[in-house]
Amino acid sequence: MPTDDVAREADSPEREGLARRLDKPMGVLGLVFVLVVLGQVLAREPWLVAILTVVGWLCWAVFVAEFALRAVRARDRRRFWARNWWQLVFLAVPFLRFARALPLLRAARLGGVLSAAVRGSRSAGRLLSSRIGWLAAVTGVVVLAASQLLYVSGDHDRYSAALHDAALATVTGQPLTAGSGFARVLEVVLAVYSVAVFATLAGALGAYFLHDRRPEGPPARPSGEV
Repeated sequence: MPTDDVAREADSPEREGLARRLDKPMGVLGLVFVLVVLGQVLAREPWLVAILTVVGWLCWAVFVAEFALRAVRARDRRRFWARNWWQLVFLAVPFLRFARALPLLRAARLGGVLSAAVRGSRSAGRLLSSRIGWLAAVTGVVVLAASQLLYVSGDHDRYSAALHDAALATVTGQPLTAGSGFARVLEVVLAVYSVAVFATLAGALGAYFLHDRRPEGPPARPSGEV
């Protein structure tokens, strides 16, 4: 009979294979979830709101099932919970919608947007291996999330204005036109993100051009030269 250590080593390839098989489907579902949350914010027709709500809850149920599966199959559960406890917060956010208090309901809407943004960013990392492609996808998710936060919080009456404001702040670091305290905090976060994106992009481009100009080998010597 194998020992516990041997048994864990024996089924580790199976665990890794399962994780690889789940990466792409869960990544695609995470990006779909970002669009579903955006649709819930913008939808006005009752039937469309109902459909998006059902789809959103189905996506949430799949996320919970995937998280529970990874927790059960984790080799070191203590390490797993230490590294992934914060995901429970995002998984619990949708239940705030059942609260009757208006502040909790508003917090649920804001938390839902943040949860979708985090899920979309992690999904981009699962699907894209290129650093530039991943950075572009994450930037798109950040723009959508910031614009939804500005719209849900009431800083902008029209979503188009919120989207324009968030895009400029995310890409160029331009200050937001909204003047609320929440908008000021979001403005600082987006400014820091824009600096980080510029630094990462500059480093990636610099590394690319340096690698492209690097000689493949020592120059050939003329015949007879020692």
